[in-house]
Order: sequence, then structure tokens, then C-alpha cells
Amino acid sequence: MPANDLALLIEAAKAAGEIASPFAGQNPEVWDKPDDAGPVTEADLAVNRMLEAELQAARPDYGWLSEESEADDARLNADHVFIIDPIDGTRSFIKGENTWAHSLAIAHKGVVTAAAIYLPLLGKLYTASAGEGAFLNGKPLSIGTRTDLIGAEVLAARPAMDVVNWAQMPQVNRSHRPSLAYRLSLVAEGRFDAMLTLRKTWEWDVAAGDLIVQEAGGVTRDKKNAPLRFNNPDPRLRGMIATNPDLLPQILGALA
Repeated sequence: MPANDLALLIEAAKAAGEIASPFAGQNPEVWDKPDDAGPVTEADLAVNRMLEAELQAARPDYGWLSEESEADDARLNADHVFIIDPIDGTRSFIKGENTWAHSLAIAHKGVVTAAAIYLPLLGKLYTASAGEGAFLNGKPLSIGTRTDLIGAEVLAARPAMDVVNWAQMPQVNRSHRPSLAYRLSLVAEGRFDAMLTLRKTWEWDVAAGDLIVQEAGGVTRDKKNAPLRFNNPDPRLRGMIATNPDLLPQILGALA
């Protein structure tokens, strides 16, 4: 990984915040994407245009995978690929809330090597580079150390806790944040013990958070206990679990 890949992502994330923030809470124009894929706003598209132009100009040999760009299978032949969610938590953004994020990652041969998650309205910039640790606004992050799943603080959408998903329903305290990138960052920060999503999960929602959690000392797996790999032909993962090494086997053991 080029040594300045993370610096490139940080600069781009901050520029994204400058574009998106003036739209927040100002009734941006909204469209519904085909196939019930959710809403997209004029801010999502403006951020995506800037990121695609600037990042691809800086790294023309890197592939490109973004929620708001047309699919381009050329990325599958690239050793490095940008994995981008211009605004993660678009519904939150539309409502005028402050927990949406810009999620930017670079993967090398399927493994994320640089990541930045920026929540401009909260002033939070989470960053990580492979082997260099994870940080919030420049301060090191450390995963939580809880060893007992009972009573753990878990970030998950309500459908993830449906009894159909569990052989043994875990006795945990469930919380929620609209942005998957932010949920992963909060686990890396040690404010929550685990994050899980059991639906098919788009790579751009979790790629940056995957590295940030791992560099904070955590572990990430899909719901079948396989390590996560990125830049797949179908850019959807089999869900995701992010937690510390003690809680992971307990969560996997409780799943159906």
C-alpha cells in the first residue's frame, strides 16, 4: 500500500463533508433507487462525483466500487480498489439527523489496507492503516474487553434479533445507529461490545469499518465465521459480526 493512501482518504473524506454538510436538514432533493434499493439525495450524488473524480485522478490504476456509481467490472482485475459509500445513513441524512457518515476504504487483493470514516456534523474522523492502529481524531482506539455475552451492549437493527436467526437468543442490550460505518466505529471505540448484521451486506457499508475494528484489536467475520474479503463480483457479504476475540465464539455459537 502506498504510504500516503490514508492521507488521500482523509483529505477526500473532509472534502466530502464540506459538500454534504450544507445539504443536511435543508430538504435535499431525493429519489428512490430501483429495486427498493433505498433513497439517494442530490448530496449523495454530488459527493460521489467529487470522490470519483479526485480519487481516480490520484490513483488511476485503482479500481472503483461505490454505492452511487454504475457497476464497472474492470475493478475485478485491479489489485487495489476504492470502496466508497458517499453518504452512509442516507435516511438519517434526509431526516436532518447527525449520525450519517462518509465511508472510504482501499482494499488490496481483497483485504482493506486504508480506511476513513467521517461524521462531519459530529466532528468525528475515524482512521486506520494496516498494521498502524486505529484512531479517532488522532487518538488511538481500543476495542472493548468484555468477556461475557450476557448483558453485552450490541449494535444491531431489529430484524437481526429475530428469533429465526438464533439457536439460543442472546441476552444482550440492543441499540441502533442508522449508519453501519458508524456502528463499526463505535465498536472500535469501545463504546459498544459488538455489532452484527445478518442480512446480505453491501461492501461499501462496512469495508472501512472492517479495518478500523481490526486495527483497534477486534475481530470481524461474516455470519458463517469466514474472514471478510472485498471487491467480490457480487459486492455483498454474508452479513457481518464485529466484536472482541472473547465474544466472537459466543455470538457464533448462539446463531442458528
